[in-house]
Amino acid sequence: MARPDNPLRDWRVDPAAIRYVGRDLQRPECILAEPDGTLWSADARGGVMRIDADGSQRLVVQQADPHFDITADAAGSLLGGTLPNGLAFARNGDILISNFGTDRLELMTRDGRTRVLADSLDGKPLGKVNFVLRDSRDRLWITVSTQVNPWSDAITPTLADGCICLLDERGIRIVADGFHFTNEIRLDAREEWLYVAETTGKRVSRLRVQPDGSLTDREVYGPSNLGDGVIDGIAFDAFGNLWATMIFADRLVAITPEGDLLELLNDGDPQATARFEAEFASGKPVAFDTLMACGGRICPWLASITFGGPDLGTVYLGGLRATRIPAFNSPVAGLPMVHWTEGTR
Repeated sequence: MARPDNPLRDWRVDPAAIRYVGRDLQRPECILAEPDGTLWSADARGGVMRIDADGSQRLVVQQADPHFDITADAAGSLLGGTLPNGLAFARNGDILISNFGTDRLELMTRDGRTRVLADSLDGKPLGKVNFVLRDSRDRLWITVSTQVNPWSDAITPTLADGCICLLDERGIRIVADGFHFTNEIRLDAREEWLYVAETTGKRVSRLRVQPDGSLTDREVYGPSNLGDGVIDGIAFDAFGNLWATMIFADRLVAITPEGDLLELLNDGDPQATARFEAEFASGKPVAFDTLMACGGRICPWLASITFGGPDLGTVYLGGLRATRIPAFNSPVAGLPMVHWTEGTR
């Protein structure tokens, strides 16, 4: 049971209190926030959209790719082409990009110049690179969701070919595998445990981080089944709650430090969610048409959570089919993340 002093214990997101940031965005799956109010949002044109505190925005990309048009070609837009996904700040403020479409980890300067950091391992393609996380030692933790292409064919509980890679001074290597569609990962405040969103496992797992980067003592964290939808993005708040998005059902939930599940928002379509759950339970890949029928109004295909603002008290939500970013005030601040270092540029 959540402790009585847990700020989320009796709290839910008020849809009427949600405001929106940005306009005409393309697949804002992941968002980075700076203390001055600047946001950096993943953009399907091949880079990121910079949104300043005054609302002005500028596409940062080496060469814009026009392939993303859900109305004209949903499958071509969401399943192929360049698809910047998970983002992280490099130590000098540049942007690390997990490109879910090109299957590689990229590094982009703030003026759009891009180079590939990793696209293969032991002579083989990396696979569906989903997320990147930088720790305080400047190591990069990378998730690969699956080797299946298109990725929608991997939305099934029967496949567990996801892995976690570590990129450090020794190069890139797999440090854990056998995950059900490895998605976002987070470290706790002391960087003792790495928490893993297993999308098609409908759960969070965690592993103990050893000094050499190896991962041990794998266990399920919180409920073994988080309910409708499949888990995508995760983020800790300062109290220790682990917030999570349940994509396709468009639910926002949180796992308390005691392991209880709290539902903070449910914006899904009940009929579409029921259809998704029935197909998912069959063990076969969920049909793309079924996925397309899912999605709420606030942030369609709700995918990520970012705490921002000077006090980390603002929550920003990312969505694969959203065109703007919902934002609202949280009753508890987010856990501070490793940021880029001033003066290193």
